[in-house]
Amino acid sequence: MTADELLARLLYRDAMMLVIDKPFGIAVHKGPKAAFGDHDNLEAHFDALKFGLPRAPALAHRLDRDTSGCLVLGRHRRALEELGDLFKAGKVEKTYWAVVEGEVEGDAGLIDLAIAKRDAERGWWMKVDPAGLPSQTRWRVMGRGEAEGRPLAWLALEPLTGRTHQLRVHCAARGTPILGDPIYGTAPRIGGPGLHLHARSVVVPLYKNKPPVAVEAPPPAHMLGSLRACGYAG
Repeated sequence: MTADELLARLLYRDAMMLVIDKPFGIAVHKGPKAAFGDHDNLEAHFDALKFGLPRAPALAHRLDRDTSGCLVLGRHRRALEELGDLFKAGKVEKTYWAVVEGEVEGDAGLIDLAIAKRDAERGWWMKVDPAGLPSQTRWRVMGRGEAEGRPLAWLALEPLTGRTHQLRVHCAARGTPILGDPIYGTAPRIGGPGLHLHARSVVVPLYKNKPPVAVEAPPPAHMLGSLRACGYAG
């Protein structure tokens, strides 16, 4: 990721916040493996997004390495505090697009399944667990299709809570894992189609006397074929 490539992914900018189109397959920040030669991360390039301010912007929330789309950054300390409060209070509306494998029953609904860590030593690996944290996802079918003889569905997903891997776990628990998911789905660890999960839009009510900031990110290249198989016309 070069500075020019990052700048080309800028979707929105004002005095308080930025929204960038996070690419698939890159971490948003340096992980624990970085000391052992781990790959690139977005945060290392945020100096390119200063736009005249003395400090680089910082992450207001997170997206998984293999999730693409709208990523919100705060441009200074006060902005980060206000954005953090909005995210924690669930006031930021987030809509994800996913392509899932299998027959989806119905056209819309709510997944209400608590989630907990599957293994205490691997905190990012989650499972459905009645004793876990309450977790809710609203879903809606945007289109249906098939590829290579298997049924697919294009879903709009709205996480009402913000648990680790929530959307991936919830989709898998319904018997329709997200296409390209090597952990909760059927994809191989290496050489798969890539996770078909995209942060399509965010709506951020940051300003009291202005409409909420609404931003959309175009779907990534690796999802286009499956989306079009389900009726996407873009």
